Amino acid sequence: MVLPKEVTIVEVGPRDGLQNEQKMLSVEEKVRLIDSLSATGLKKIEAASFVHPKAVPQMADAEKVMKSIERRAGTQYIALVPNTVGARRALDCGVDGLAFFVSASETHNLHNVRMSREASLEEMAGVCALAREAGVPVRSYIVTAFGCPFEGKTPEDTVVDLAARMFDMGASEVCLGDTTGMANPLQVFNLFKRLAELFSPVRLAGHFHNTRGTALANVFAALQAGIATFDGAVGGSGGCPYAPGANGNVATEDLVNMMEDMGLSTGVDLDGLILCAKAAEAMLGRRLSSTVAQAGPTWRLHKAPGGETENRAS
Repeated sequence: MVLPKEVTIVEVGPRDGLQNEQKMLSVEEKVRLIDSLSATGLKKIEAASFVHPKAVPQMADAEKVMKSIERRAGTQYIALVPNTVGARRALDCGVDGLAFFVSASETHNLHNVRMSREASLEEMAGVCALAREAGVPVRSYIVTAFGCPFEGKTPEDTVVDLAARMFDMGASEVCLGDTTGMANPLQVFNLFKRLAELFSPVRLAGHFHNTRGTALANVFAALQAGIATFDGAVGGSGGCPYAPGANGNVATEDLVNMMEDMGLSTGVDLDGLILCAKAAEAMLGRRLSSTVAQAGPTWRLHKAPGGETENRAS
């Protein structure tokens, strides 16, 4: 089996993880969380979303957050934007990249952003134009790429067509989102394999929710298809408003633990990441879904022949 030797983890907790949380965090708490995440060696952090405050109240302070964080060398700070208005706001804050999303499902797109899929793609064209002028990349999400709570399984051809159009507009990367946790590993492998053959695996990424407990299995299936970039949310925070009772995104520390234990390099300090997860739990006032934050890294629990716990460096 041939797997990528190095994996890039994109931390989306400060945006996707927080936007559906009931407790509103202060600017100071968000900044502290983002700064502690960047200190772990994460190279890409989706730090905020420049949406209308009434749509996502948790992101109403995006400008203040982006202007207050400590910009660490080697870390890209990305912002999600829904349209050109949001893109201009984000670019005014000096973001290192923009993220944009379109649903593969027409019904989900209408529920989520109150626009048709075609209208969203028109907005994306404008966002890509602004990004080109500013010299920053656009990371484009295809959400509900594997299944939709309204329409069921998503046809592969729909995702392939959307990816092609996004790359034509100027997207540097297309990330497939299992927004409501409906994907299975075989489906993930087949779709990513097809896309990788068409567009190259280095231009693709995976974003998996753990709604039905399959997130890490789906990540491994994508790895087998050659994909080496994955999103995670610290502590496993987040969720989807159209998947009631669901767990959040795959926890970043669970991702890193699995990758490193398989010998794949992430460049992320796992112990530091676990501390971030614990801090996020304290801020949010609830236990998050991360397993590694509770059980500890795999390497720490290895037993030596005599029964002693092996204590090796991570």
